Amino acid sequence: MASAAGHCLVRFMDPDSMKSISMCAQPVSSRHSLQKFHHRYQSCSLSMAMMNGCKGDPRLPVDIIDSCTLPAVPSPALALEKLHSAIFGLKSNPPPFTSGIIRLQVPIEEQIQAIDWLHAQHQLLPRCFFSGRSRKKDSDISVVFPNGNGQSSVTHNLVSVAGVGSAVFFRNLHPFSYDDWRSIKRFLSTECPMIRAYGAMRFDARANISSEWEDFGSFYFMIPQVEFDELERSSTLAVTLAWDDALSWTWAKAISTLESTMDKVSSKIVRLQKEVSRTFILSNHHSPRKMHWDLAVKKALEIINRSSTPLTKVVLGRSSRVITATDIDPIAWLACLKQVEGENAYQFCLQPPDAPAFIGNTPEQLFHRKWLKITSEALAGTRGRGGTTALDLQIEHDLVSSPKDHLEFTIVRESIRSKLEAICDRVVIEPKKAIRKLPRVQHLYARLAGRLRSEDEEYDIMASLHPSPAVCGFPTEEARLLIAETEVFDRGMYAGPVGWFGGGESEFAVGIRSALVEKGLGALIYAGTGIVEGSNPSLEWDELELKTSQFTKFLKLEVPLRSRFENIGTPN
Repeated sequence: MASAAGHCLVRFMDPDSMKSISMCAQPVSSRHSLQKFHHRYQSCSLSMAMMNGCKGDPRLPVDIIDSCTLPAVPSPALALEKLHSAIFGLKSNPPPFTSGIIRLQVPIEEQIQAIDWLHAQHQLLPRCFFSGRSRKKDSDISVVFPNGNGQSSVTHNLVSVAGVGSAVFFRNLHPFSYDDWRSIKRFLSTECPMIRAYGAMRFDARANISSEWEDFGSFYFMIPQVEFDELERSSTLAVTLAWDDALSWTWAKAISTLESTMDKVSSKIVRLQKEVSRTFILSNHHSPRKMHWDLAVKKALEIINRSSTPLTKVVLGRSSRVITATDIDPIAWLACLKQVEGENAYQFCLQPPDAPAFIGNTPEQLFHRKWLKITSEALAGTRGRGGTTALDLQIEHDLVSSPKDHLEFTIVRESIRSKLEAICDRVVIEPKKAIRKLPRVQHLYARLAGRLRSEDEEYDIMASLHPSPAVCGFPTEEARLLIAETEVFDRGMYAGPVGWFGGGESEFAVGIRSALVEKGLGALIYAGTGIVEGSNPSLEWDELELKTSQFTKFLKLEVPLRSRFENIGTPN
């Protein structure tokens, strides 16, 4: 991994301000002379061949990792103009390195929602979106901008991030490995915390990949070419260039594709109405259907109740194919979901080139790491909210006192605790069992915190915590095998890790309460429920309906009136 640099080697001119802006580079083993070159740049689509960082040597750090903040401007249009000028300057003065990654960012003196910016980009692909849950101030992710005197004094907390195009992406068909993690980390640095790789991994990398998930591979991460960061009182527009001659992805190719992407980026941002254009659901097909669901749950319970099996919990899922009269806009749908769980959930979108959009609104954190500090959560047991305070308290009491839900929750919490203890000096659980209330549902909840022995154990965190008993079962391998044997659909990235890697920090949620949206094919909506001793197939089905309703509530459930008349007298 690249280390922080100590001396300035690369300079370019900002024609607007006519000020020299320095880029600091890390020391390299051999010095190159700074040369200018002329290259004919041709336009290319965003879905053209790009650099797959997984094909590089994970042991070799890139030559330079750097970021530069340009003067603040009042609007996205001016930020876009300033970045165009900066890129022009870089073209004339290429850095003397065979590999690297550079980020240029322009603060905008206005808070603009990142999801509104993403919606304005006319479905440029690949694209990503990530919005974290609200945190206490002592743990907020923040961005520091220099003030007019060159002092770093303006700090704004990060709300959400949207990106289009990929400066570098990471994808493979094999399960996410230590070398894959190192391939991502070689483009990241603690000195440039806003250079991040956003993405997701499959729930089960050993399962066969179905056609709808093919373009995601076993995992897919991207460092956006063009990124919009929404902060608490301002915004940032940024561009990132990455190149590696060893991968046949030169500086010239990197800057050419960035220019092509920038030519397609719009600065005309319209605030999204937080509602989906109401459309008719023409069909809603569950996999499995209710009858087969009942059989699957009963089979799982038979296995759990055997004295010879170690299995105590398995999470069974359902995929619902919803076909609508008109295409669903995944970004507009995601904007609506923010209202469902508010600030208590993660929102995400990941869409590789020529692929469906994977979106979600999940309340569950897999882990958050900052330096050596790590936190995780146990979340299990689900109930709806009551219409009155008295009814809500009654439902809460029912959840807290339920032996079935207590068993499911304890399995999840203790499993996470034992996994953290294997890589942390000390693990604290506080609270040990509480209620987390969301606008529509409530869960049993515990928060676990520890201190890692080494930052290099970040890969071990991922490998250990995923899949958690909350989305797989316990013991993990026995539950995974039963899921693979029982479920008749491909989970893909559903219930897998979704989030980002950074230099000194990373955060991942669990990709539940999610859907795969594809133009012309409607959406696949995913949900799951934990099966333990005492589970009831019909009640578990009702829980699935409650979880998927956050998506379907924004659509009309009736077919058009004309269709209903045409179907009168048709046999069921």
